[in-house]
Amino acid sequence: MITRRDAAQRLDIPLEMAARHGLPAHLTEDQLSEIEGNPPPWLVQSRTNRTSKKPVWVDLVCDVCGFSEKARPKKWWPTFTYVSCDSHDSSELPPPRTSDLRAEVPGVGSRFIGWVDTTLD
Repeated sequence: MITRRDAAQRLDIPLEMAARHGLPAHLTEDQLSEIEGNPPPWLVQSRTNRTSKKPVWVDLVCDVCGFSEKARPKKWWPTFTYVSCDSHDSSELPPPRTSDLRAEVPGVGSRFIGWVDTTLD
């Protein structure tokens, strides 16, 4: 069985859209293959209307342990230098260059911290 969240990720649509258009909480692989192979009109229109190059889902991968999850990117997310689980210490990451300042961005995905290195003037 495939969850609605997993189906939304594979279809590259928001989870809210999957629920609004009646995707069940659990699907079989055959059901999802049918949707992928013969997309309903709302899915075709959604893909046609997508004007942004911003992805619907991104892969977050911890640069320390490799744990990963898919998440919906937020507009407020900067470009991260590193991403780590919130259980790791910053000392477990490669140190910033001496000319850089490192900032912590908590609340990324379900359990990540984003790290942004910026060059000092």
